[in-house]
Amino acid sequence: MATAGIPEEVLRNEQLIQKLEEIAKDAALMSGILMRTKETPNGSEVVGFAPFTLFPSPVPKALFQQALAVQVHFNLLVDKISQNPDFLEEALSSTIKVDEFTAKLFNIHRQVLQEGHAQSIVVGLNRSDYMLDQDEDGGTSLKQIEINTIAASFGGLSSQTPDVHRHILKVANRLEERKKILDNNPAAGLAKGLAKAWELYGSEKAVVMFLVENVQRNIFDHRYVENELWSRNIPVIRRQFEDVFKTGSLDQNKRLFVDGQEVAVVYFRNGYMPQNYTSTQSWEVRLMMERSLAVKCPDISTHLAGTKKVQQELARPGILERFLPDQPEVVAQIRATFTGLYTLDMGAEGDETVAMALAKPDHYVLKPQREGGGNNIYGREICEVLEGMTDSSERTAYILMDKIRPCPVHNYLLRPGAPLKLSTCLSELGVFGAYVRQGKEMVMNECVGHLLRTKSSEHADGGVAAGVAVLDNPLLV
Repeated sequence: MATAGIPEEVLRNEQLIQKLEEIAKDAALMSGILMRTKETPNGSEVVGFAPFTLFPSPVPKALFQQALAVQVHFNLLVDKISQNPDFLEEALSSTIKVDEFTAKLFNIHRQVLQEGHAQSIVVGLNRSDYMLDQDEDGGTSLKQIEINTIAASFGGLSSQTPDVHRHILKVANRLEERKKILDNNPAAGLAKGLAKAWELYGSEKAVVMFLVENVQRNIFDHRYVENELWSRNIPVIRRQFEDVFKTGSLDQNKRLFVDGQEVAVVYFRNGYMPQNYTSTQSWEVRLMMERSLAVKCPDISTHLAGTKKVQQELARPGILERFLPDQPEVVAQIRATFTGLYTLDMGAEGDETVAMALAKPDHYVLKPQREGGGNNIYGREICEVLEGMTDSSERTAYILMDKIRPCPVHNYLLRPGAPLKLSTCLSELGVFGAYVRQGKEMVMNECVGHLLRTKSSEHADGGVAAGVAVLDNPLLV
């Protein structure tokens, strides 16, 4: 068991751990690492700290740097996919027959294509997520879990966590480890992308609209990005689907107005799960925004580029080369992060995937086309799901992926009201990318920061917002 990151002499010192717990919680509150409570999720001044680890978790420096270096290439790849309607139709043709949510998104995509895009400016704020996979020989490699092209969260709160862990390590007199915590400010980088799009839109009075959920426990994560925009004198409004339905409209030039204010950029922090669309009105609003002159973050084709089915198709031989011709080094860097991804389409190849999964369910993860954490299927449950649809096209709503075997470490997971205990933990590294394209010209393409989330090894799935993982920082080793 690896315990790098928490020296044994610290682990054995219960008095010190209790003192550090108290200091860490206060430091998190003082640093603004906050969430609203489940009991009062909206508009309340009652807050708690967002859950986080007591100590930073070890991450090999070379793999961390690999993840950062490949992000600009993933940004470019996602953007190229979004501009290729033939590939999107090809990749998603089986999925949209059985997955109603993806089909509804795809119908909007089709309608926008038929009308022609009103806006040539595209802004993407992505987060590519990885785990560190251990092979049988003890080697470790970086493997991509997924890429999030809509509502990639925790860029705000993760901008605040390095100082907390530095403080804890100082109090624990771990000064060498303290030097290994990197500065990290995704909030500024994400805001830079939105600001660039707003600037290119070219109207000083126009606003950036955050499209937000009804329940807003994670509002402070948004606020860090929002405040970065205000500091640049860019006005921001926050609205829900129903607000836009009531007061939103397009003028004859397709400019989007909400509450009488022109919207330059729509930043989706909502709209990535079926339950976000509570009525047909929500779908009408999504279509209106997609048809508008406002810059969308993401636009509908970029949203679709982040589906699991597209991820699986990209792993096929020759597909990356189709998007990145004459760039063999870039293709190799991207492909090095892929794990095994398998189709469940009807036919011999899909049948073979089903047989593989049923024979060794513990070796795989079954993934639906969903974001937000807590959706994946593991172990015996894979058999239960697939046995119920072996010969049914329903199976094409999923993909199968090799299960990654990360190296566990010890850490303490701090949650409001929860008792302190040492846990065996697994970590997931996210890397934020921001890009802006105007017409054919890429005017910004950057890696803008990282996010480490850690969970107890007893949980197979789920992120911070899903209540399973907690915020963390990489301690580069």
